[in-house]
Amino acid sequence: MNLDLTKGNPMKVIWEFMIPLFIGNIFQQLYNMCDTIIVGRFVGAGALGAVGSTGTIMFLVIGFSTGLTQGFTVLTAQRCGAKDEEGMRVSVANAILLSIIVILVMTTASLLAMHEILRLMNTPDAIFADAETYITIICKGIVCSVAFNLFSAFLRSVGNSKAPLVFLVISAVLNVVLDLFFIINLHMGVAGAARATVLSQGVSAALCVVFILKKVRILVPHRSQWRFHGQATKAQLTVGVPMALESAITASGTMIMQTAVNSFGAVAVEAFSASSKIQSLLTQGMYSMGQVMASYTGQNYGKGDVDRIHKGVKAAVLSMCIYSVVAAVLVIALTPTTMRLFFASHENFTELLKWAKPYVWFCAVCYIPLSFIFIFRSTMQGCGYGLLPMCSGITELLCRTTTAGLSMHFHNYLLAAFCDPSAWIGAGIFTLIAYSYIIRQVAKRFGKPLRK
Repeated sequence: MNLDLTKGNPMKVIWEFMIPLFIGNIFQQLYNMCDTIIVGRFVGAGALGAVGSTGTIMFLVIGFSTGLTQGFTVLTAQRCGAKDEEGMRVSVANAILLSIIVILVMTTASLLAMHEILRLMNTPDAIFADAETYITIICKGIVCSVAFNLFSAFLRSVGNSKAPLVFLVISAVLNVVLDLFFIINLHMGVAGAARATVLSQGVSAALCVVFILKKVRILVPHRSQWRFHGQATKAQLTVGVPMALESAITASGTMIMQTAVNSFGAVAVEAFSASSKIQSLLTQGMYSMGQVMASYTGQNYGKGDVDRIHKGVKAAVLSMCIYSVVAAVLVIALTPTTMRLFFASHENFTELLKWAKPYVWFCAVCYIPLSFIFIFRSTMQGCGYGLLPMCSGITELLCRTTTAGLSMHFHNYLLAAFCDPSAWIGAGIFTLIAYSYIIRQVAKRFGKPLRK
C-alpha cells in the first residue's frame, strides 16, 4: 500500500513510513555483518581485516553509483506529490536509462583502478590479496546494488516502504545461507562472502522489479516513454550528480581515515573493522530518517506545502535526538559482547578491544550531529537542491582529512578514531545553517510565509 506523505500528522506519517525502512536497513546491515562474522570465525581475523579494510572503498564506489540513481528518483517523488502520473512514468524511464550508463562507467572504472587504490591506502601486505579479491567481486556486482537501490527508491517515492522491507529480509536470509555454504562447504574464503553479497542483492533487485510490474503500474513507463527526455534529464542530473559527488567526497574522507587506521597494523584494522560494523548497525535510524525525509519532502514540495515540510523536519529532529541518546547508551554497553561475535575464542580479544573502544566512544557522543546531517541534507535534496548538500560532504572531507593527517603525523590512534566524529560535528553544523537558508528560499518561491 502506498502512503500519501502530504496528509496527516507529520510525526505519525514519518514514523509510519520510517519503521519498515528502519527494519529493512537493519537487515541489510545484518547481512553485511554476516560476511565479517562468518569470515572472522571460519576463515580468520586476517580475512576479516581484509573484508573490513575495503568498506570505505565500497562506500566510494557503491555510494557514488547509488547516490546518482537515488538522486534521479527525487523527481518521481515530486511528481507523485503533484499527482502527475504521466510525469512519474517519464521520470522512471529516464532514471533507468541514466542508471544503465552509471553502471557501465562505474563498473569499468572501479575494476581498472582498484589495485592502485588499495596500494595508496596502505593496505597491509598480510591482507592485501584477500582485500583485492573481495572488493573486485563486489565491483563486478555493482549492477545488483544499483538496481536494488534504484527500484526500492522508486517505491519509496510513492510512499511504499513495506515492499522493500520484505525483499531485504528475503535477501538477508539468503545472504546468510550463501555465506555459510560458500565459505564452510565450498571453502571459498572471502570470495565466497563477496559472491553471497552480490547474489543476494541481485535477488532483492529482481523482486522489486517484479513487484512494480505487478502491483505498482503507476511506475511502469509506456513504450513511447523509453527515451531520454531533456527536461527530466536536466532535473535528475541537477540533483543526482551533486548527491553522487557528495557521497564520493564523504567516501574519500573515510578512505583517508582508513589509511590512517591501516598505518597502525593488521590488529588495529581488524578491531576497527568490527567496531565500525557495530556503529553502522546502530546508526541505521539516522540513515532511515534521511530516506524518509527525501520522499516526504519530495512529495510535499511537489504539492507546494512548505509549512508541512518544516513541520516534518522538526518532528524528525526531535525523534532522532531521542534515538541518538538511546543508541549511544546501547553501543557503549554492548560493544564488548558484540565484538566477541566477530572473533573466535582463541583470538587476543583484550588487545582487539583496546583498539575498538576509542572509536566506539567517540562516535557515540556525536550521534546527534550525525542525525542532523541525514535530516537536513535529505530535506534539501527533496526540494531539488544539490549544491549545498554536496558542500556538506566537502565539510566532512576537510574535517576527516585534517584529523587523519594529524593522526598519521603524530602516529596517534586516538586521532584516527576521532575522524568520523569530527566530520559529523562539522557537517552537522553546516547542514543546519544551510537548511535554515534553503527553507526560507523555498517559502519565497511558493509565496507562502514560513510559520515557526
